[in-house]
Amino acid sequence: MSEEKKITVREQKIKKNHMKAKLIFFLILAGALLLIAVFAKYLCPYDPYAQNLMDAQLPPSSAHPLGTDRYGRDMLSRVIIGSTTSIFATLVLVAVITVVGTAIGILCGWCGGKIDTVLMRISDLFLAFPGLVFALAVAGVLGGGVQNAIIALGVISWPKFARLARSLTLTEKEAPYLMAARLSGSSMPKLLLKHILPNIAGPILVTSVLDIGTMMMELAGLSFLGLGVKPPMAEWGSMISDGRVMLQTAPWMALAPGGAIFVTVMIFNLLGDTIRDYMDPKQRNK
Repeated sequence: MSEEKKITVREQKIKKNHMKAKLIFFLILAGALLLIAVFAKYLCPYDPYAQNLMDAQLPPSSAHPLGTDRYGRDMLSRVIIGSTTSIFATLVLVAVITVVGTAIGILCGWCGGKIDTVLMRISDLFLAFPGLVFALAVAGVLGGGVQNAIIALGVISWPKFARLARSLTLTEKEAPYLMAARLSGSSMPKLLLKHILPNIAGPILVTSVLDIGTMMMELAGLSFLGLGVKPPMAEWGSMISDGRVMLQTAPWMALAPGGAIFVTVMIFNLLGDTIRDYMDPKQRNK
């Protein structure tokens, strides 16, 4: 092997190790967020729902690092306990739209015909409306609550996964290995689950991770407008809504949950970007 090739191989190995370390770093950060959400009630320094009007709107201090709200509730405790609702509701939503959208996309790409036409025209109908506006309409009809907010956003968010899965399925459908699997007598469920799904899972996984930040902000938006979590349950979007009228006198009431959303969305977006680069050979060889 020539010296130039050795240098190239060494550089590629360094880039790959760097990307792997970056991926592990963001996985650790995302895992830390999930652990905080799981053990939130044990990490709160105060009862997040206990009211004490004598301590209302206290600025950040050693006793209350993020201050208190208008009812004297500790903002740090409410941000921590709010992570459970905000993060898990978002993950449930992303999981639902990923599974439903992927299943519909694979079915359309594999079967074609009238099923493909009908389902894709339905997806076009949902894509024709501004997403959040349509979600507001659906949530308004269903009423408030976390479950209804998830349903409202799920109804308008599955088409992107359906179209992605459909295009990937159409590509894999004509691959030589799949024709060989057909000739071997494999049934349709086996072809879809053993051959199609594993080969299209990479791009779908990347898309779903990148979608976590978007879905979190849209869930927070519905709660901000009163169509998500109902008080007194702590959720970052509703907490921002409660604190927006106090921006001039007690800005920490809105900045604390807003900062939590910013950090969480940034971590999941960077994780999604890193997973995409790690799984793309072209990016690794640049």
